[in-house]
Parts: sequence; structure tokens; C-alpha cells
Amino acid sequence: MDRRKFFQSSAGVIAGASTLLLSGRSLSQAQEIKPAESAAATRPPQRPKGGQPYRPVVTLNGRSLEWKMNGGVKEFRLVAEPVKREFAPGFVVNCWGYNGSSPGPTIEVVEGERIRIFVTNKLPEHTTIHWHGVLLPAGMDGVGGLTQPQIPPGKTYVYEWTVRSSGTHMYHPHADEMVQMAMGMMGLFIIHPRNPSLRRVDRDFAFLVSGWDIDPGTYTPNAATMLDFNIWTFNGRVFPGIDPLVVRQGDRVRVRIGNLSMTSHPIHLHGYEFKVTGTDGGWIPESAQWPEVTVDVPVGGMRCFEFVADAPGDWAFHCHKSHHTMGPMGHAIPNMIGVDQSGVSEKIAKLMPNYMYMPMGEAGMAEMQDMPAMGMGLPENTLPMMAGEGPFGPIEMGGMFTVLKVRAHLKPGDYTDPGWYEHPKGTLAYEAG
Repeated sequence: MDRRKFFQSSAGVIAGASTLLLSGRSLSQAQEIKPAESAAATRPPQRPKGGQPYRPVVTLNGRSLEWKMNGGVKEFRLVAEPVKREFAPGFVVNCWGYNGSSPGPTIEVVEGERIRIFVTNKLPEHTTIHWHGVLLPAGMDGVGGLTQPQIPPGKTYVYEWTVRSSGTHMYHPHADEMVQMAMGMMGLFIIHPRNPSLRRVDRDFAFLVSGWDIDPGTYTPNAATMLDFNIWTFNGRVFPGIDPLVVRQGDRVRVRIGNLSMTSHPIHLHGYEFKVTGTDGGWIPESAQWPEVTVDVPVGGMRCFEFVADAPGDWAFHCHKSHHTMGPMGHAIPNMIGVDQSGVSEKIAKLMPNYMYMPMGEAGMAEMQDMPAMGMGLPENTLPMMAGEGPFGPIEMGGMFTVLKVRAHLKPGDYTDPGWYEHPKGTLAYEAG
């Protein structure tokens, strides 16, 4: 059976068997799901209005949460709710998240500020929020049953404390974690230094990595999966639906990466050496920073790295676990590499005249990226295993893959996609004569 037939035959069975029930009700019955955000594009940083000054981060394919000052306290409002997230054009997933998105919006504060966060629960079950790695009073830590009562559906709880040391952190529930985090409930929590010139960079990107189990033809992640994931995302987006990291040549760049998935991710940047400058435990002193081209981000951890963008070009940026840069695929497909399949189609056609068999995999899997171009349809609501077009043809990547685009002509603060890089004469690989 070829991959297309495999997906078509298995999707219906799996979809019928993996319906998630909550309190005796399906997700769709429990609550109407909020539509996907109209725009999944990266929002340029918004300069703070009021409060302590800071240089804002750029949340890849996301945004930062709005806030207002009230009597010297910075107030935020988070709504935990079912949402739809478009992982890539045409691939929409039923998630749980915050304020209409999954991951939720990035919260940006400054050390020394007094903050107040209102959390309203519109989920079909109770929840909490844990501020992962943040130093705060025990009663604000968000562990249901231990440090606070669970937040019932329809209720609003308030978290309030004075922010301490700066750094890169996350937020997520500590209530029915297996379901709620697998459904996408997480976000970034950035604490800026009180002194805006401290650890100053020109461009500051941030994102979370996630793993999902979404069978072809279905819309809701399987929250019971422990290891066998088939979708890998940067901030809830899959290549080629992920935006590039657009950088002006000469800029100092910081990248912050958080991992709330079930496995580690060795994040690799082409074309550069960088220094690892921070973890979720804080900033690393300059004397202790170390050079890398790949940084492993552990489960439940954060890593920050920095570099000066002195090499123009389009540079690949991706997880180095090969199956994390692919779209959904069946894990039980037979290994056909090196198997002589000549004549198989004709023999099957004689036995099953109405069945189409396409021998694949004998010389590798690169031909998978040709399937959409050949007009071979996929099951409903899924992606090809390899997708994305570059200036020289198919890029043959999916999942956790994007491009760092470094250009000399960009203006400060310009995050517009500059298109593909034009290689100077004599700098492009060519076919030997």
C-alpha cells in the first residue's frame, strides 16, 4: 500500500478511535471553539506606552499581550479557551490556548514592576497557570491543589506579585497537564532588565517548540500520546507556514527558545557561530558563555543565544532531529529502500483493476515532495511529508524549519520579508563541467 492509500485507509479508523472526551462530552460539544486568528503572521515589536521602558521581543508568528497601568500596577488579562490554530495554510487544528491563539500571547514585563494578571477560564474543565521559572510568592505559583484552588470554568482568578530578576520564561497550566499542554496551553513570559541598555540587542526573537499527534483527516490532537508525535511546530506553525527571521546585516541578534514538548530539540543555525547567553535560570555571565552552532533545548527548558549578523544570505534554521523537519508520516510503513519493485504495479493491476499502486521508496523518500505537484491529493486536514519551495526547487523540509534572512539594505526595525537572496557572482555552487 502506498503512503497516500495508507493515510486514507487508516485516518478514518484512527479518527473514530481517538475522540477526546471530557466530563462525558466531546470537545466540540463541551464548548464552541474560537475561530483561528485572522492573521498568523509575525507582529513587529510594539514599543511600550507607559510603565518601565524596555526593548520588546518579536514573537515568531505571534504577538505580545496588551496591558494597561492601574495605580502603578501593570495589568494583563488572559483568557484560557478552546481556539483554532492554523499550523499552515489549509491545516487547521482544534487547540486550547489563550486569548484566541496557541501558544498564547507573550507577556513582557520589567524587573521591579508590580504586575497583576487576571485569568478567566473558558475551558470545559478547571485550570491554573504556572509561571515557569519565575521567582514569586508560593501562593502565586499556580499548582492546582498545592498552592491554590483550581480555577473552575467561568471563573476569574488574579495573580499579583512584584517582578524580580530578568530572564526568559514560560507559562502553562499545572492542572490536567497531559491534556491541557498537549492541546497547546502555553506561552512565553519575558522579564526585561530594569536598565534597557543592559544586554542590549537590535533584534530579539522568541518562540516555543511543540510536538503534536494529529492523525491525517482529524482536527484535534491526541492528548494521550507520550512519544509518537507526527507534527512539530515553532510557535504553533509548520514550515512552510513559519515566517523567516528577518535581520539587518550588522545587527546584534538574540534568539530565545522554550521547550514544553516531550523531547529535547537540538536547534541548529547555518552560517554562524553563536554564544549561548541564557537559560530559564537566568543570564549566563560573559566569562561562562560558550560558542555553538547547535544548542540542545531540554524538556521544560529555555535557551538564549546571540550573534552578530555579519554574513548576508538565506540561512537554514531548524531542529536537527531529522524527523522533526518533516510533515506527518506513518511510522509503520515498510522500509522499501533497495527493494526491486519493477513489475509490481502491473501485477497488482491484474489482481485489483480498480486499485492504484505507485511503487515508492526504493531509492529513498525524496519523491514524496513530488506528490502534491503531481496532483495526488492528501487526506482532509493534513500536510505532505515534505513541502516548501525555494529559489532552486523543493526545499524538502517541514515541521521545525525556517530561514534566517540577513540583508544589508534593510532599515532598522524593518521585519518585511525581503524575498530570496541573490548570490553574488562566484559564490553559488555549480555543476562540474
